[in-house]
Amino acid sequence: NFQLPDNPQEFDLSIRIVIFFTLLSIAPSLMIMMTCFTRIVIVLSFLRTALALQQAPSSQLLIAFSLFLTFFIMGPVFEDINDSALTPYSEGQITSQQAIDIGVDRMRTFMLKQTRPKDVEFFLGLARVGPTTLDNVPLRVVIPSFVLSEMTTAFQMGFFLFLPFILIDFVVAIVLMSLGLMFLPPTMISMPMKLLLFVLVDGWTLLVRSLVDSFNY
Repeated sequence: NFQLPDNPQEFDLSIRIVIFFTLLSIAPSLMIMMTCFTRIVIVLSFLRTALALQQAPSSQLLIAFSLFLTFFIMGPVFEDINDSALTPYSEGQITSQQAIDIGVDRMRTFMLKQTRPKDVEFFLGLARVGPTTLDNVPLRVVIPSFVLSEMTTAFQMGFFLFLPFILIDFVVAIVLMSLGLMFLPPTMISMPMKLLLFVLVDGWTLLVRSLVDSFNY
């Protein structure tokens, strides 16, 4: 049978252990949602769809590249956290709680710089939190606001990413119809042309540069 510890301190320690392991299990998901990974992986997925590619590059490759690009973009933030929180904590200059607070504050600053004000206001309204300054916005409002802004920005970038490839599909479809080649799938003609255009304009470099430049530090 389940019994509560007789000593309140033992009960408090048990609760802390449960909370610690719970946070440890969801930490990877939290870190992904609090970084630029969401925007990057969505844009790369849109690129694959716009090129009419089903399996190349594979989902595993897109995720791996998104992770490496995330670490590249988040490098200054992680270095700041290391210098202001992890290093002082390892040297005994600050407590663990102070280190956590500093790290969370640096992540808050990064997220708020990418978040649209109207998304913050939207979640403040849902949370029934009155008017407040950005420094006092609760973390439970900052994170969903940031994720919503990231998805919105990714969809906006995806829209402009689709435009030139849609134009190619449109031109190819018109040419095939004018030649009476109705039996020939337009994708067979348009996909090589899309790949050629993407390679000629150095598409990967342009896309990565656009992604990196889209973030505010």
